[in-house]
Amino acid sequence: MTEVAQLQHDIERTGYYPALVMDALETALAGEEIVAYLVQREPIFDRDQLHSHVTVMALTATRLIVCHVDDHAADETSPLPYATASSEAVRLQRVDSVVVTRIVSQPEKHRSGGTLRELMLTIGWGAVSRLEMEPASCGDPECEADHGYTGTSSNDDLTVRISEAADGADVVQRALKFAAALSEATSSRLR
Repeated sequence: MTEVAQLQHDIERTGYYPALVMDALETALAGEEIVAYLVQREPIFDRDQLHSHVTVMALTATRLIVCHVDDHAADETSPLPYATASSEAVRLQRVDSVVVTRIVSQPEKHRSGGTLRELMLTIGWGAVSRLEMEPASCGDPECEADHGYTGTSSNDDLTVRISEAADGADVVQRALKFAAALSEATSSRLR
């Protein structure tokens, strides 16, 4: 099965508006071939309602494509339930961080290439920055002087969490494969 056929199969398998997801993805792909991809469907509990969203990331030779589809209950803007689909195409030169967090059970028994319980993938390309500020101090507990503020700025445009329990071991492995392909595509030796 080709990468595109496998992607379409995985999107259809989520059962979450597959035609809408594919339309958003195809628009952003603009005819480029897919090198690697990741599909994640995540349920969201909002008070007494269950909603879902799906995120599809596709890597091409030149870009990272991110599609996100959400469903919404009827509200003041629409008398009927509706869905929104957005897609973003990011040039690979803009991706400045790919963070992969592996979570394993019984780490003392883990072997190289072994199964992961969860994987978190965070990708930054500068569209969203988070600034965390706190009052600065000098370390003297008796000091009452104003030392201004200190903080950290982080680039985390997208974070997905994939777990074996919720998504399946195959999706965890696909996420790891996607992260490796994206890391290779954005490495300095290829730029």
